[in-house]
Amino acid sequence: MSLNDNILIKIREMRESFTPVERLVGDYILENKEEIPHLSIKELAQSSKTSDASVLRFCKTMGYSGYRNFIVSISASLGSRDEDPKAQYTDIQPGDDLSTIISNISLNNCKSIEDTLSVIDRKEIARAVELLCHSKRIAFFGIGASGIVCMDGVQKFSRINKMCHAYTDGHSQLTAATLLEKDDVAIFISNSGATSDIIDALIIAQKNKAKCIAITKYNKSELAVGADIVLSISTPEITIRSGAMGSRIAMLTIIDILFAGVASAEYEEVKTYLTKTHNILKKKLRY
Repeated sequence: MSLNDNILIKIREMRESFTPVERLVGDYILENKEEIPHLSIKELAQSSKTSDASVLRFCKTMGYSGYRNFIVSISASLGSRDEDPKAQYTDIQPGDDLSTIISNISLNNCKSIEDTLSVIDRKEIARAVELLCHSKRIAFFGIGASGIVCMDGVQKFSRINKMCHAYTDGHSQLTAATLLEKDDVAIFISNSGATSDIIDALIIAQKNKAKCIAITKYNKSELAVGADIVLSISTPEITIRSGAMGSRIAMLTIIDILFAGVASAEYEEVKTYLTKTHNILKKKLRY
């Protein structure tokens, strides 16, 4: 099974955007993963307290034409899971010693990247790279931890001579979005996909016909629905700051992928730019 076919991770990530009936089906599947491949559509409907039609609609919501294909995907996802019980997201606990914290944070970050690979759409990545290659300028929009990811994007793309800027507060985002044009690319970064300042800037960017790329959690958020291209991430459902750490790592990974994609597509030009920027920085360090 390819990494981006893990239906169990997709169900987990989409849960908040399900209808109440879809959530009943999804919750039952997540709580009883091992038995699902052995259930008929009628048995799953009865167990989840829904109907045959509701289960079929759930399958279609998840991108499957029928129940059989859905069950095959569930079986494949179960077969690909890491059975090590330690290989799960773990939140920070009061009194954890440093050794435990080091292990848990490292594992959470690795899992965020691994799970993001399970939900990301390779075709959307290719479309995003194509847009970035031909963009007049790139504008990054993000608040808080997402703003840090924006600045990382600027640091990378500016080194290969792409005109870009990061906008990390609501006022600057509104003014920047207002000045975007049709040949510009706007990258909106938000884990929830519901940050009001980001949505406001997205609406303005769309009115100006700029191409809009969203980097956000895998669900049907307002940002995901409104963007031209959606690059999904998967993050842990845990309670304190380790969750924000995981989402940041996943977002940074997407930025790295986009940067590498553009650099590869424009290798001869990029090589020149990187050599120039490397040499000037190296020269600066001598003094």
